[in-house]
Amino acid sequence: MQNIAKFWDGIAEKYAKSDIRDMQSYTYTLERTRSYLAHTDRALELGCGTAGTAIALADAVTEMVATDVSNGMLHEGRERANTAQTSNLQLLQATAETAPDGPFDVVMAHNLLHLLPDPDSAYAAIAARVKPGGLFISKTPCLGEKITSLRVRLIKLALPLLQLLGKAPFVRFLTIAELEASVTAAGFQIIESGNFPANPPSRYLVARKI
Repeated sequence: MQNIAKFWDGIAEKYAKSDIRDMQSYTYTLERTRSYLAHTDRALELGCGTAGTAIALADAVTEMVATDVSNGMLHEGRERANTAQTSNLQLLQATAETAPDGPFDVVMAHNLLHLLPDPDSAYAAIAARVKPGGLFISKTPCLGEKITSLRVRLIKLALPLLQLLGKAPFVRFLTIAELEASVTAAGFQIIESGNFPANPPSRYLVARKI
C-alpha cells in the first residue's frame, strides 16, 4: 500500500488540475449513478481520488464516505469539498479492506478495480460493506479488450518500463467478461451495464447484492 500511495501522492496536485478526458461519458454515468441514489442512503466511494465524483453526488444522499490510499489525493479532495461547501462528506485514507464497515446502501468504485493488486480480497470487502439488496456501482477501464486507439496501445507497450521507473501504477488488463465474472462471483447481480466510452471500453456496472 505504501508504494501505491507514494505514487498517487506524487501526482496528486497535477491530477487535481487535469481535465476529465471524456466529459460526455463522465457526465452520463454520473447521472445514471445519481438516478440510483436516495436521499436516505449512506454511500461509500472507494478510490475517490480528489473527490470530484463524491462531491458531485453528495447532495443525493444523507451521508457520503469517500476513501483513497493517497493522503495527497485526499488533501486535494478536502480543499475541493471546502470550496463546494459539502457538509455531509467524510474523506478517509483507506483501502477497500480497511474502509468503514457500513453497512452501506451503495458502494461505488470508479476507475479503481483495474488498479487493485489483490482484486479477490477487494471484491470480498466490497460485498461485506453493501447491505443485502444494496448496490455496487463501478466504472472500470477494460484494457484487455481489443483497443483501436493508437495512443492507448502505445501506453500499454510502454507501461512495464514506466512502472519500473516509478512513473506508472500497477494496472490489470481486464476483459469485460473477467470483470463481470468477478462482480457476480462476489455475490452481486448485474442490473445495468454499458461502455462509456466505447473504445477503449470503460465498463459501467450497476449490481445488486443478492
